[in-house]
Amino acid sequence: MDYTLIHYNVEAWEGRAYEYGMENLRSMGYAVEGLSFDSDLVIRGLIMDKKNGNVVKADRFGYIKRAMHGTKMLSNRSISELYGRELVDLRDESRWEFLNTLFSVSEAVMYMQMVDRLDEGVLPADIAPMDYQRLYKVVAKALFRAHVEGKLKDEIINDPERFVELDPELPLALLDQKEAGKRLILITNSDYRYTNKMMQHAFNRFLPDNMDWRNIFDMVIVSARKPEFFQMSHPLYEIVTEDGLMRPCFKARSGGLYCGGSAQMVEKALGFQGDETLYVGDHIYTDVSQSKVHLRWRTALICRELEKEVRALELGQEHRKKLIELMNQKELVGDVFNQLRLAVQRRTNNRAAQSSVATTLDEKELAENMQKMLLTMQRLDKKIAPMLEADGLYFNKRWGYLSRAGLWDKSHLTRQIEKYADIYTSRVSNFLQYTPFMYFRSQAQSLAHDLHPY
Repeated sequence: MDYTLIHYNVEAWEGRAYEYGMENLRSMGYAVEGLSFDSDLVIRGLIMDKKNGNVVKADRFGYIKRAMHGTKMLSNRSISELYGRELVDLRDESRWEFLNTLFSVSEAVMYMQMVDRLDEGVLPADIAPMDYQRLYKVVAKALFRAHVEGKLKDEIINDPERFVELDPELPLALLDQKEAGKRLILITNSDYRYTNKMMQHAFNRFLPDNMDWRNIFDMVIVSARKPEFFQMSHPLYEIVTEDGLMRPCFKARSGGLYCGGSAQMVEKALGFQGDETLYVGDHIYTDVSQSKVHLRWRTALICRELEKEVRALELGQEHRKKLIELMNQKELVGDVFNQLRLAVQRRTNNRAAQSSVATTLDEKELAENMQKMLLTMQRLDKKIAPMLEADGLYFNKRWGYLSRAGLWDKSHLTRQIEKYADIYTSRVSNFLQYTPFMYFRSQAQSLAHDLHPY
């Protein structure tokens, strides 16, 4: 449900979560005065380095391309000195924390700001000996308390207009699927009271003939405890009253409203398994990878930021075109320089150069032309460097595009999406642009040795 069927205003939701988390830190004696929520400080797909107090952006192989210590961006030289050829390894959970979802934004902003405070020496030493890893645990605990205490969700229930961005086409997209014979199941970690209020607010007004949101789904499971839901079985309870009264249940059935249980129980109750299911979620780990790895369900990732990314790519098209032209020029000049360099090398062994032109040049001409090529490349580098920094500016001024790391390569987030998501899109209502009978096929994947039409 959350950030898949119900999309929250990030400034409102994450900003309020941040405020609750900071208030908890203040009550624990931490200096948080003067700090405020900045949603542009981080983006989904970044990785927190809890050892060094950094947040980094890695490419698909794990090489770090951009980094920030506290709230200050690091230079390329600093990144090279700190990380060298070190790769991000998400399996090392004690060090790396992947920002899987928009729910991670408030935590990352809190942590990076508190790293600054730790570096400034204003955090009380009498609370506990502190390093960056211990600081992360403190921040995570403060934010966890904000969610567990339930104050934030109470606020959202009482004022959903402030926190929820409505999508009138979403209920219609699900109706199309249901009427085409698909069986729809809602599986959420949220509790029944919150789920019911949010779904009523976002769905009922757009459904025909006074339908209730429950009528769309063949089964609803709340407090599912994902990702454990996909791997093990928890006690199953049936919710039997509107105020959420539950009773133990040993067998699920179609049309039921439940708390807990397991994915295997769902498959057994509705009579399907494996790739007959398309599981749609916004969290790469909790939703997409676990349902893919353990159950072999088909997966669809919802990533709302794609809409901003597409607009940013359109706005940055001319910038990128000019940058690529300069990169191509540098490559041509570099090739000429390398030809001259090879000519000098071969001449010492009385061998002809690779090109006939280089063979006819004397030593002085070779040296002069090499110097010209070097100066040309240096001038091009001065133009290219700031343009590379600005690439992706329309998406985020610090981190560039969501899906890319550097000019040519994919980001670590994109690699995770490719690995675990069969399809991805910005919102569930995009399915309304297709018939419910559509079969999605992957695009042809190009390889370096493929023949190009140009």
